[in-house]
Amino acid sequence: MNHTDLTACIAELSALRYTPAGLPALDLMLEHSSQQTEAGHPRQVNLKIRALALGNQAERLSRQAVGSRWRFQGFLATPRQGRSVVLHIQEFQQD
Repeated sequence: MNHTDLTACIAELSALRYTPAGLPALDLMLEHSSQQTEAGHPRQVNLKIRALALGNQAERLSRQAVGSRWRFQGFLATPRQGRSVVLHIQEFQQD
């Protein structure tokens, strides 16, 4: 199973673009900070992750403010010509 559920702030928003098939697409950078327990010890977790939204989700996200906090749900994938992981956003709602 490949399912990600992440609360994060929108750190960067690219301009809304369109795929060759005509689908709206939006590239984002998300920023997360939390305290987690690992091996019984608290750990501060900070991360930035690239994200991609398509279709209606892309159009909705393009109207949101940088710095706003959301709960994102989707799956992780590696782009064809990349090495880093990208969160493909399938749903999001206000945190």
